[in-house]
Amino acid sequence: MTLFWEKGYESTSVADVLQQAQVNSGSLYHFFPGKQDLLLAVLDAYHRGIEPMLLAPAWKGVDDPVERVFALLARYRQGIVMTKCTYGCPIGSLALEIHEPDPPVREALARNFDAWVAAIESCLAGARERLPPALDRRALAEFVLTTMEGAVMQSRTHRDVAYFDRSVAQLRNYFALLTHGKEAAHEKDRHPCNPRRRRAAPGKRR
Repeated sequence: MTLFWEKGYESTSVADVLQQAQVNSGSLYHFFPGKQDLLLAVLDAYHRGIEPMLLAPAWKGVDDPVERVFALLARYRQGIVMTKCTYGCPIGSLALEIHEPDPPVREALARNFDAWVAAIESCLAGARERLPPALDRRALAEFVLTTMEGAVMQSRTHRDVAYFDRSVAQLRNYFALLTHGKEAAHEKDRHPCNPRRRRAAPGKRR
C-alpha cells in the first residue's frame, strides 16, 4: 500500500516490494502469483478499511450529518498539510495512473469509490429534512467525491492547500443554497397569499 501510494503502481517493482516487506520472492509469489494480484489485495484492504481507517476517525465526535461530510473532507486536508501538499488520494491516484485497467482492477477501484459515495449518501439521508425533497442524494454524493478528488489533485499540483480550501468553500456554499432553498419553499407554502394554502383552508367556498 505504501509503495503504490508513494511511487505509483507502474513505478513499483517486485524488487521494491520484496525489499520493503523483507521477504523472499518464493514467499511473495506463493500468495500473489502476479503484481496485479498484489494490487487487487491492496484495493481490497482499502475497501475493508474505509470504515475503521477513514470514516470512524473523521466522524469521531461529529453528530450533524452535513458536518460529517465536511469533517471527512477535513481529514483529507490534514493529509495535504502533513505531507506538504504531496498527498494524493490512494484510490484516485491509482485510477488516474492505470488508464486501461483489467476488469478485476477496474471493478475493485469502482467498489472503493462506491463505498465512499455510499458513506456520503448516508449523511445526506440523515439530513433529508433540511434538503429539497427532489434532491438526487446519490448524484450529490458523487459530486462531493468529484470535488474532493479534484481539490486534492490541484493542491498537489500547485503545492498549495488553498486550492483545496477554495473548492471545499464552494461546496459548503452550495450546501447552504440547498438548505436555504428548502427553507424558502417552506416559507412560500406558509405565506397567506399562497393559492395552495388558500385552497387548503377549511370552511372556505369560492
